[in-house]
Amino acid sequence: MVGSALLKEALDRGHMVTAIVRHPEKLEKREGLTAKAGDVYDTTSLATLIQGKDAIVSAFNPGWKNPNLYDDQFRGTASIISAIKKTGIKRVLCVGGAGGLEVKPGVRVVDSPDLPSWVRPGSLATIEALDQLPERTGA
Repeated sequence: MVGSALLKEALDRGHMVTAIVRHPEKLEKREGLTAKAGDVYDTTSLATLIQGKDAIVSAFNPGWKNPNLYDDQFRGTASIISAIKKTGIKRVLCVGGAGGLEVKPGVRVVDSPDLPSWVRPGSLATIEALDQLPERTGA
């Protein structure tokens, strides 16, 4: 879904991309693409896979219909953050987590009664996991 669109855009722009996915054989072979099998919940292995990369783009989502959405989203996002911290990579973009954006001061998207109830657990888990990142300002 989102990850596929990001992958296509990065490759179309000429970037060298290492895609860490559950099933690398499912990715279409393209110039500039290296596909690796990875388990988002295995922090040590994930850190090894991302070591030496210039930047990380994460589009992790365990699936909106996952019955353990909150726990799996939190655990996966926390594992990604831990792996990034282990490698010292400084450029990180997490795609998703819009539930934490403020629509007006003190009111987040996730606080809206209009947000579908099935989205709320994943949004809250992502917000809480991303709170583990240090706040950074400047370049």
